[in-house]
Amino acid sequence: MTAPHLNNGTNGVHSPGRKLSKPRFFEDYGIWKQAPVLTGTTKFDPLPDVKNIMITGGAGFIACWLVRHLTLTYPQAYNIVSFDKLDYCSSLNNTRMLNDKRNFTFYHGDITNPSEVLDCMERFSIDTIFHFAAQSHVDLSFGNSYGFTHTNVYGTHVMLESAKKVGVKRFIHISTDEVYGEVKDDDDDLLETSILSPTNPYAASKAAAEMLVHSYTKSFKLPVIIVRSNNVYGPHQFPEKIIPKFICLLNRQRPTVLHGDGSPTRRYLYAGDAADAFDTILHKGALGQIYNVGSHDEISNIHLCRMLLKEMGISHESQEDFNKWVKYTHDRPFNDHRYAVDATKLRHLGWNQKTSFTDGLKTTVDWYKHFGEEWWGDISKVLSPFPIVVEAEVLSDKEEICDEPQVPKKRKI
Repeated sequence: MTAPHLNNGTNGVHSPGRKLSKPRFFEDYGIWKQAPVLTGTTKFDPLPDVKNIMITGGAGFIACWLVRHLTLTYPQAYNIVSFDKLDYCSSLNNTRMLNDKRNFTFYHGDITNPSEVLDCMERFSIDTIFHFAAQSHVDLSFGNSYGFTHTNVYGTHVMLESAKKVGVKRFIHISTDEVYGEVKDDDDDLLETSILSPTNPYAASKAAAEMLVHSYTKSFKLPVIIVRSNNVYGPHQFPEKIIPKFICLLNRQRPTVLHGDGSPTRRYLYAGDAADAFDTILHKGALGQIYNVGSHDEISNIHLCRMLLKEMGISHESQEDFNKWVKYTHDRPFNDHRYAVDATKLRHLGWNQKTSFTDGLKTTVDWYKHFGEEWWGDISKVLSPFPIVVEAEVLSDKEEICDEPQVPKKRKI
C-alpha cells in the first residue's frame, strides 16, 4: 500500500505561522544538485505499526543521513517528517534532494516551542519519533551553557510531553557517549549500564535529558529507546567540528589549529554506518532498552592531522613541513582525554561497522573539496579555533595561535 501523501508545500518547507526571518537558510543556489545522494545501506521488512516518523534536527548533520535513508529506502512504507528550526549549523541543502518525494515533508519548527511540536505531531499523525535535535558543540557549551540547557533539557521535555499527549508508539532518544564522562586508557569499554558522569555542560545537559526520558517511561509508560553514539563524521557535517573544519582550512591552504597538545583521542564512526545503526534500532531494537553505537577507530587529534595531510597530498614528513600545517592554541577549560563505549548489544541486533576510517575519511575529504565552501554559505568565521554563536550567527574568535603544543594544566584529583 502506498503511504498517504504529505504536502511538501513550497520547496518542501512547511512553516505554519512562522516568519522566515533568516532567508539565507531558504536560499537555493543549486549546489545540492551536484552532490551525491548519500544514505546508509540497511533495509528491513517495514514495521506494520510504523507509518509516520518525525525526525527532529532533520536538517542537521547526523539526522539528515537518517532522513534521506528512511525516505529513499522505505518509499511505500514510511512518511518522514523532518522537523528543524534551521539553526546556524543546519542546511536545507541536506534534504533538498527529497523535496519531490511523496513520503517526505520538512516542517520548520523549534523543539522548545510546544505549540509547534504538538501541531506537527497531530497534523501528520506521528507514531514514531527520532529525537536528534540538540545543541551539540562542546566548545560552545562552556560559554553559552544556558542555551544548551534550554534546548537539550527543556526541548526534550517538550518533545516527551507532546509525545505523551498524542500517544506515540516509539520515542527513540539520541544521546551521546559523552554522558559517561572520560575513560582512562587502561579502562574497559563502557557498557550501557555504566554510571553517567558527564564533565562538560553539553554532556551534562544530555544526561539530564536522559533522566527526563527515564521519568516518562516510569511515570507514563512512554515507549522509549535511548541511543548513545560516539563521534560521527562524514559529508554534510557543519565545519565547526574537527574533521570538516580541518579539511576546509587545508583546502584554503591554511594551517589546522589544535587545542592544547593534540593528544586527546576520539572514536569515529562514518555517518552511513550511524544511519544503519539507527535503522537497525528502529526495526530490531527493544522498547525500554539503551544501545551504545561505537566504532573501534580511535585516533588522537594530532594523528588525525597527519592523516588529513596525507589524504590531501600535502607534504608533512619532515617536522618543519608538519609545523607549517599544524598550529596550536589553548585547550578547553576541560577536555576529556578519551571516550570508549562497548557496542556489543547493538551488534547482537545484526549491526556492524562497515566503513573503515581510512575509506570514510577519503570520501569525506573528497566531498568537502567539492562542496564544503558553498553548502552553508560563507564558512570563514566558523573556521577559527573557538568560534562564537550569537543568535544563529557565527562570529570569529581572536584566540592566540602559536607554533608549540600547549601543555595541559595538571588536573586536581
